[in-house]
Amino acid sequence: MKQKTDVRPGTLALMVLKTLNVLGPLHGFGIARRIEQISGDLLAVNQGTLYPVLLKLEQEGAIASEWGASENNRRARFYRITRAGHKLLEAEARGWEQTAAIMGRFFEMKAEDFS
Repeated sequence: MKQKTDVRPGTLALMVLKTLNVLGPLHGFGIARRIEQISGDLLAVNQGTLYPVLLKLEQEGAIASEWGASENNRRARFYRITRAGHKLLEAEARGWEQTAAIMGRFFEMKAEDFS
């Protein structure tokens, strides 16, 4: 059985933006479930971590929200990525790709590389 882990600080906003970019408008519960599914159920996203990120992204203008009806006819707030959010996603993705490439070099490093 896989053990779920918490999302690393600073990564959840990027995951939210990418999820909304690919899947379109979703409510908070839907965003959390999609992130967990995409991670292969290795990440745990709870409301206590998700909703502050959604609020911050909305205050920054990266996402917008409106009230609507969920799949089970409950009133829910649906979030969508904005033009500013697309630009932020692009910039953040480039930064993460660069960071991942740098870290990859360190994990591949061997002592004989310096002999």
